[in-house]
Amino acid sequence: MITDPLFYLVAVPGVLLTGMSKGGFGGALGMLAVPLMALVIPPVQAAAIMLPILIAMDVVGLIAWRGIFDGRAIRIILPAAMVGIAVGWATAAWVTEAHVRLIVGVVAIVFTVDYALGGAKRLSPKPHNRLKGSVWGAVAGFTSFVSHAGGPPYQMYMLPLRLDPKVFAGTAIICFSVINAAKVVPYFLLGQFSTANLATSAVLLPLAPLATLLGVFLVRRFRTDAFYRVIYAALFLIGLKLTWDGAVGILWPA
Repeated sequence: MITDPLFYLVAVPGVLLTGMSKGGFGGALGMLAVPLMALVIPPVQAAAIMLPILIAMDVVGLIAWRGIFDGRAIRIILPAAMVGIAVGWATAAWVTEAHVRLIVGVVAIVFTVDYALGGAKRLSPKPHNRLKGSVWGAVAGFTSFVSHAGGPPYQMYMLPLRLDPKVFAGTAIICFSVINAAKVVPYFLLGQFSTANLATSAVLLPLAPLATLLGVFLVRRFRTDAFYRVIYAALFLIGLKLTWDGAVGILWPA
C-alpha cells in the first residue's frame, strides 16, 4: 500500500471531485483525479488505483439516478465506446498518455470557447445525431481506457443536447458504469492490478459513496442554467490542464 502522505494530499481531493462528478455535478471534474495522483506516482498506476473506486462510485450513482436517463443517447454512445476501449487495449503498447491528454485537452478547450462565443444560438437544444454520437463515443471509450479521461469527448456530444440536469446525470452514470466495468478485464490482462494498488484503492474507497451522494445533492439543487455554466467552466479548466500535461510530456518526456 502507498504510504507517502503527499500522495494522499492529492489523492483525497481527486477522489472527492470524482465522486461529485459521478453524482452528476461538475461532469469532467472527475478527470482531475488521475492527473493529481500522477504528480506523485506514475499515471498508469494512478489509473489502476482509481478504477475500483470509480466502479464503487458507479454503483452509488446507479442507485441514486435509477430510472432517469436518455435511452437513445445510451444506445448511440455505448456501442461506440466499446469499440474505443478495444482500440485502447490493442494499442496500449504504442500510444503514449501524453498524446492522448494533449488531444483531449485541445478539443475540450476549442469546444468550450466555441460555445462561449456562440452565445444565444447555443441555448437551443440540438437533436441526436448517430454519426456524431458514435465518433465521440468511440473517442470517449478510448481516452477513458488510457487515462479515465472519457468525460470531455462524451460531453462533446451530450452537452449540446441540453438535457435536464437529472437526465444528463443519470445517462452519464449508466454510460460510464458500463465503460468502467468493461475496462476491468483488459486492465487485469495488462497487469495493472497489484496488491499494493488494490490496497491503496481500499483505503480511499470510503470516500466514494459520500462524494457521489454530495454530487447528487448539488445537482438536484442547481438551476439548469447554473448547472451548465459549471459544467462548461469545469470542462475548459480541465482542458487547459490536460493540454499542459500533454505538451510537457511530449516536449520534455521523463
